Amino acid sequence: MADYSTPSLPWWSFAFPAAALGVFVLYLSLGGGVFLYVVAGALLIGAVFASVHHAEVVAHRIGEPYGTIVLAVAVTVIEVALIVSAMASGGPGAATIARDTVFAAVMIACNGIVGLCLLAGGIRHHEQAFRLEGANSALAVLTALTTLTLVLPNVTTTAPGPSFSPSQLVFAGLVSLVLYGSFVFIQTVRHRDYFLDKHTPDHGEPPSNGMALVAFGMLLVALTAVVLIAKVLTPTVEAGVRAIGAPYSAVGIVIAILVLLPEGMAAVRAARANRVQESLNLALGSALASIGLTIPTVAAVSLATGASLTLGLAAKEQILLALTLLTGLATLGAGRTTVLQGVIHIVICAAFVFLAIVP
Repeated sequence: MADYSTPSLPWWSFAFPAAALGVFVLYLSLGGGVFLYVVAGALLIGAVFASVHHAEVVAHRIGEPYGTIVLAVAVTVIEVALIVSAMASGGPGAATIARDTVFAAVMIACNGIVGLCLLAGGIRHHEQAFRLEGANSALAVLTALTTLTLVLPNVTTTAPGPSFSPSQLVFAGLVSLVLYGSFVFIQTVRHRDYFLDKHTPDHGEPPSNGMALVAFGMLLVALTAVVLIAKVLTPTVEAGVRAIGAPYSAVGIVIAILVLLPEGMAAVRAARANRVQESLNLALGSALASIGLTIPTVAAVSLATGASLTLGLAAKEQILLALTLLTGLATLGAGRTTVLQGVIHIVICAAFVFLAIVP
């Protein structure tokens, strides 16, 4: 969560969603155009930041660890909207966009965001401590989720891999919900202390109930704006990826970076303020929500519309996923972090992005 010495709802958190909705109306009336697409892209980023800001205000009101869950769910709603929009476009990569985006979100959250947090915190504070129980719980659930939804489709035989049969797809969606729901229950009820800082961080005075309600309403408006503008821009993003000669999977990376950017910035700020526990809650929580909520949603869309859905990762991506999970267990297994762990995770993230563009 962001720091709120004086809780506020800045003008831009209202202006960007409103302007984005206005551009969508213009698109429906006048059609596309280079200028409109450029403006829509800028407003999409602004609406994403606005939605996360409003989610942070609500999160600050309800406190930890509920705050990080609100942020993770808000970001995942944006991610799902972008994925479903790309699936509906029916392009050449529509069947794999969900897999590519979820995998990119996991890699960027667990390596990029975690790495930047540990590096920034390590540079400023040399060594930082966090609760090992919380990190281990998140990594265990993440290992199960990624294996059951992104690796298992390659070895099942009812349907030709790397896809699930309809019944297997239903099972994968239910398993994802059960695992994510169980994690949220542990995080918020049964073992909430596993995810709290060992010292009580000072976030400043929380916003009033009225301000939190306004922020919640604007959060819904901002998310609606993101969904509509994403529908406008999806074909343009796909065309841009083709123009630079990158594989279609790069679209998933663009979506993941877009939705994780504001939350990543909040996580880095927390690490620099010596709240690495909060940083890990944000990063690992985003990765878990990305799979636990996205997979059931896209599975339902696929079953309802008959759209093809490919979930199984290729061999290269499976190796990178295994490297990420094993490194996470090793670097976060001591309950204390330094600059070295940050560098390791950033290098893995860089390898993922480079090999996605230059396979």
